[in-house]
Amino acid sequence: MTTSHTNPVDPGTGIPGHAAPLVPPSTEAKTAPWSGEPGQVTMLLGGSGGPGPDIHGTPYTPDWYHSLKALLGEGPCRQLGIYAVPADYVLSIVIPVYNEKDTIHHILKRVREVPLRKEIVIVEDFSRDGTREILQQIEAESKTWNDPNNTLAVYYHAKNRGKGAAVRTGFEKATGNAVIIQDADLEYDPAEIPRLLQPIVEGQADAVFGSRFLGDQPHRVLYFWHYLANKTLTTLSNCFTNLNLTDMETCYKLFDRKVLQDIGPKLAQDRFGIEPELTARVARRRYRIFEMAISYHGRTYEQGKKIGLKDGFQALWCIVRYGLFD
Repeated sequence: MTTSHTNPVDPGTGIPGHAAPLVPPSTEAKTAPWSGEPGQVTMLLGGSGGPGPDIHGTPYTPDWYHSLKALLGEGPCRQLGIYAVPADYVLSIVIPVYNEKDTIHHILKRVREVPLRKEIVIVEDFSRDGTREILQQIEAESKTWNDPNNTLAVYYHAKNRGKGAAVRTGFEKATGNAVIIQDADLEYDPAEIPRLLQPIVEGQADAVFGSRFLGDQPHRVLYFWHYLANKTLTTLSNCFTNLNLTDMETCYKLFDRKVLQDIGPKLAQDRFGIEPELTARVARRRYRIFEMAISYHGRTYEQGKKIGLKDGFQALWCIVRYGLFD
């Protein structure tokens, strides 16, 4: 029995034995909002593809929002984090920094790309690895920025005081309508900040916590005992605050300005105890807290992770202390 093999025929040329040629990308495909120039997709969805406008206008302006709402509908816009921010609204991003010479340029670039009007407040906590000198250079260069979306202020501690002290300094200096904490180590992605801000801008929340344990956002798999300690601390914190948070220790805590004006003067913790202290003080005053899923790109101790066992015991003390007393 013999089997005949028929060569394919190119439908474009009619020549047997030739497969259809690869069709080069057409200019027509580039007219779709999801397949245009680099950055167009992320700008459409409120990401960080670049600081400039996309085909629908400047991100988070009313014109941009109404253009996409007409295209997609109100429901999809809400699901995608597409909304309008008032023209005079400013977000303060407080970045505590200690020994981050390898990441400080990268995190600042990502923060600047967030398509919102921002006041970037960096607090340098007496680094010893050259970070301080890098920030002095960045601070000088920032004076020549022609960037209406970004202003930069850098404050320098005269000695190492800890993350909590740096956060408190940043809160004191911040002047924006809302304030968020951003670590300098690339574990948290600034592109997610606009989505976290939405409940505050729309008047639904007074504080928003980004949870590493909600939803299906990418999450690097690392230390089991760190995970267990985090869940234990969060559960204990919930017992004292009567909240149902999934990630009390998250870096991404975003506050409306009125909240920090209220609790800011009372903050006292200098190290990682600032996380349970912030949570307890906000809960005690019955502010509206939202929690939203975020991605997490955790790093190892070899890569510079700083929190340790001592900080876990300090967090336990802070949970009890601020859970019982103001």
